[in-house]
Amino acid sequence: MSEELLINVSPFETRVALLSAGNVQELHLARDEGYSLTGNIYLGKVERVVPGMQAAFINCGLSRPGFLHVSDIEGPRLMLGDEADADPIPDIRDLLREGQELMVQVAKDPISSKGARLTTKLTIASRYVVLMPFNEHIGISQRIEDDAERERLTDLVARVRDAAGVGLGFIVRTAAEGVGREPVAADVRVLAQIWDAVMAKKPTVSCPGMLYEELPVHIRMVRDMVGPELASIEIDHRPTYDRVHEFVSEFLPQHVQQLNYYDDAQGLFANRCVENALDRSLAKKVSLKSGGHVVIEQTEAMITVDVNTGSYLGTNSLEETVYRTNLEAAEVVPRQLRLRNLGGIIVIDFIDMEQEEHQRDVLRVLEQACAEDPAKIRLEGFSSLGLVQMSRKRTRESLAQQVCEPCRHCAGQGMVKTAETTSIEVFRAVVEDARTRCDAAAGSEYLIRANEPVVDRLLDQGAGHLERVAEQVGRRIRLQVEPSYGAGQFDVVLVDQARRAD
Repeated sequence: MSEELLINVSPFETRVALLSAGNVQELHLARDEGYSLTGNIYLGKVERVVPGMQAAFINCGLSRPGFLHVSDIEGPRLMLGDEADADPIPDIRDLLREGQELMVQVAKDPISSKGARLTTKLTIASRYVVLMPFNEHIGISQRIEDDAERERLTDLVARVRDAAGVGLGFIVRTAAEGVGREPVAADVRVLAQIWDAVMAKKPTVSCPGMLYEELPVHIRMVRDMVGPELASIEIDHRPTYDRVHEFVSEFLPQHVQQLNYYDDAQGLFANRCVENALDRSLAKKVSLKSGGHVVIEQTEAMITVDVNTGSYLGTNSLEETVYRTNLEAAEVVPRQLRLRNLGGIIVIDFIDMEQEEHQRDVLRVLEQACAEDPAKIRLEGFSSLGLVQMSRKRTRESLAQQVCEPCRHCAGQGMVKTAETTSIEVFRAVVEDARTRCDAAAGSEYLIRANEPVVDRLLDQGAGHLERVAEQVGRRIRLQVEPSYGAGQFDVVLVDQARRAD
């Protein structure tokens, strides 16, 4: 299926969109704080070892310490302290100590209040291979299934590595399938040079400090997404186009003709309807062509997806209507997860189906749709409750987390109190305040400040209650509209009328 890569660059943001058959599949954003820390290598210092978690918190110079679990420690060869020659022991206290320096790589970006997930299993990726500097193993991507091709690539990398005289490990990526010797060999040599530069830089860097930084988003996306299905790369910023052209000419010369500079009065993303896709990807509800819809919600613990028939009435039977809606949702959900970059545990609540054959069909369509996603996905079958559980590898913040923030008016709950609820709270606050006061002036009155819907409610449906509360507390109650107040926000103030008159 034909794919296109669109790169939109402005002084305040770089955006990269991957389109397949005209539909947006992925969207990547890079703002002033950068695109992603994933892949960066740091010289870090152990701040705290936590035996109860078998983990340590590492200061890498980021805003928050990173998290390093004992399972993510390659071995003592990466340690820079006295234990460098010790045998690895699974207890974190035998591997790390506070104040110790070590090389770490960001495996997952900081998300919400959590720091970055770190690993000492360092890797550096290029287009065709991934370098593993502390492992001499040569691996082949599992997606390359042909045995002869796997053997060819293994032999190719081994010969180039031995000729270069370096004891490094490599993983051959899926993109290398069918590629000739020289492009793969060039990647191996370049990665070996990069690692030499990292090791040469290490003695000169003060801890904590950066040793290696991943490519910027536009170069990284070109490196990872260029392939036989990619028909064109459109770039609307001349300096960025020149940099990408230089990179492609050096490392991917066979794809230079796919590069195009977009120079049009109408914006690149607006012209290709990517702006509309971005807006839709932030909505919870996703409409299906049949008239049904799915609701996608992101929580702290998991992603929940609910499938509904909506306005789709079907033609023959309820079972057939449900079956068709679930099939359509099974195709749409994986693409939405990829577009929104949602990861972690995902639970899909398909509409209940009576026939097991229909369940198998829906699961098969879901698996086929997930196969197009480059992220690692684990998919379970239907549970006894009719739910499908899956997981998708998460390395950076979701699209919503990048462009949105919790609502300040509802403290991130996503819901606000009604005017009726706030009115009741106002009555309760006035009564409670009057009950606890014993020093109020005789002529004082209560002033209620709230937004317009609440004041309207107090003057209309709540007028009788307001009068009874005033009688109960023995004071006049006055209302004042505060346009800046959000839903559920109000003030109860006791005002001395004599001072007010002055």
